[in-house]
Amino acid sequence: MNIALLLRFHIFTFPYFQSMKQQEKIQAITKILDKLYPKTPIPLKHKDAFTLLVAVLLSGQSTDVSVNKVTPALFKIGGTAEKMSKLSVKQIRDIIKPVGLSPTKSKNIKALSQILVKRFGGFVPDNFEDLESLPGVGHKTASVVMSQAFGHSAFPIDTHIHRLAKRWGLSSGKNVVQTEKDLKRLFPKERWNKLHLQMIFFGREFCPARGHDKKKCPICSLF
Repeated sequence: MNIALLLRFHIFTFPYFQSMKQQEKIQAITKILDKLYPKTPIPLKHKDAFTLLVAVLLSGQSTDVSVNKVTPALFKIGGTAEKMSKLSVKQIRDIIKPVGLSPTKSKNIKALSQILVKRFGGFVPDNFEDLESLPGVGHKTASVVMSQAFGHSAFPIDTHIHRLAKRWGLSSGKNVVQTEKDLKRLFPKERWNKLHLQMIFFGREFCPARGHDKKKCPICSLF
């Protein structure tokens, strides 16, 4: 990242940002995110739709770093729905305990694996209805799997995206459901999958929930 170049961009565009219209703001945000994050690798280690599903489920109220530390051992013995379904809840829990909420998560991983084997031939379904019917799988988890595993356009809303959308004046920020609707309305559908990851990366690097310095934030400093 060329900080000097980015700062020159800030100085040049600052007066413009003060009076810009919503669509112009969106274009500016997109330009900055594309400059900072041209590539958007998925932060959670996985090898297919099933391992991504489990990793995303584990990431609830946990960090990607902590999840990535436990999944190699978990996937070594439970890398498919069939193998995972044969593990005991205790076996799963003993491995995932560091990520937190292990009692509930281990039960859900065991249960959803059994359902995948019985109802879907061991494969992860590629539609929201079936995904959200699985234990422990909410709309956000299903959206991540749909977008990153199957390539369907979706806009998963996590705490970073919810926070940024409110700070940037793109959503009322009342709840994640409203934030998702607002962002889907404002940004082109073909950008959703990449933009979701770009906003997560930006939130972690420049726009944290605590200790946020608006003057040093490449986007917040412009509004």
